[in-house]
Amino acid sequence: MDIFLVSGNVDAPGGSARRARELAGMFAARGHRVRLIGIAPVPQGERRVARGADVPYEVGILYGGLPPVAPAAPRNPLALVARGRRWAHERGMRAKAGELSAAFRGVREGVVVVLEGWALEWVALADTAGMPVVLVSHEAFAVTRSAARFGRLRWLCRTGVDRVLAPTRQDADWWALNWLTNVGVMPAPVRSGEVAAADRRGKCVVSLGRLDHDKGTDILLDAWALVAPRCPGWRLRVFGEAGGGALGRAREEALRKQCAELGIADSVEWAGYVQESARALREGAFFVLPSRQEGFPLAPLEAMGAGLPCVAFDVSPGVREIVTDGVDGLLVRQGNLDELARKMETLMVDEELRERLGEAARGVVQRYAPEVVGERWEALFALLRR
Repeated sequence: MDIFLVSGNVDAPGGSARRARELAGMFAARGHRVRLIGIAPVPQGERRVARGADVPYEVGILYGGLPPVAPAAPRNPLALVARGRRWAHERGMRAKAGELSAAFRGVREGVVVVLEGWALEWVALADTAGMPVVLVSHEAFAVTRSAARFGRLRWLCRTGVDRVLAPTRQDADWWALNWLTNVGVMPAPVRSGEVAAADRRGKCVVSLGRLDHDKGTDILLDAWALVAPRCPGWRLRVFGEAGGGALGRAREEALRKQCAELGIADSVEWAGYVQESARALREGAFFVLPSRQEGFPLAPLEAMGAGLPCVAFDVSPGVREIVTDGVDGLLVRQGNLDELARKMETLMVDEELRERLGEAARGVVQRYAPEVVGERWEALFALLRR
């Protein structure tokens, strides 16, 4: 079968682009013809994935740079100049959607899988030639619902999408309560078998993620400032970067300044971007997810696949599905800094607990193995072809 995966971009180091590449590889390994299409490239300074790499699927990008921002709709019907700008923007979008239509044309048996609501705008304008369209949401529904364009996304899902896939059953139920009847559940695949088991005895706490506000690195530093003096010899290793450009540099500088002001610079390592998570996890004793918001995060699953228990803020159904408090990790009430520090310290001083939770964590990831998730996709494709 022909599978077209459409994402905002395909060469970013994380986020939807990484999930798109994982899905493309999984589908190709199952014998499907796969084409991965990005709407726009990431800026050159932020690109961490080589285009044209030796992958078993085709890759294409619609725009050479960021698409033009849509002009605001004029309130005055006589504002001809503003209306003209709006029409010109829509013509440009339709022209790019025509490139999608050309790619879809002539396919006898295929499906279009859209991995971002933003990318759905172009797919909705394209001729999908009778192919089913599936939208995969990786966000917690509460985050999607709070966005300004939620009404528009819901309308597109009701009129141009055959199935909306949420990351968890609770998120799917919330979609259904907002007048969608075409909702299902589909987690992301995780290749845990490629990650070597961590030792868990080293005095190193690991965090991995983009250094931005939502990922909560600043909260982690505050918690570490409470814990580090009571646990000498331990180190916090932070993997990730804030992205290129002046804004990214300012974010990283602010975090390093915070680290210095808290007096913890000697026990915090800024490890930067890591291509393979195995290197980031190998020497860890446990993993911390201090995010302010998450959908269905991959980083803690990869850590758990390596046998690291996870300490995480309970910010979404996706986090609760991955981490069971006291069984394979520890959950913390959202935003509770003191509780985060206490639970980190608990794992730092109790090696037996780390071992027990870490061994249980390895079993969790089997639910999201590519062969398991792949079978769920095949069942969905069979249903959509009926």
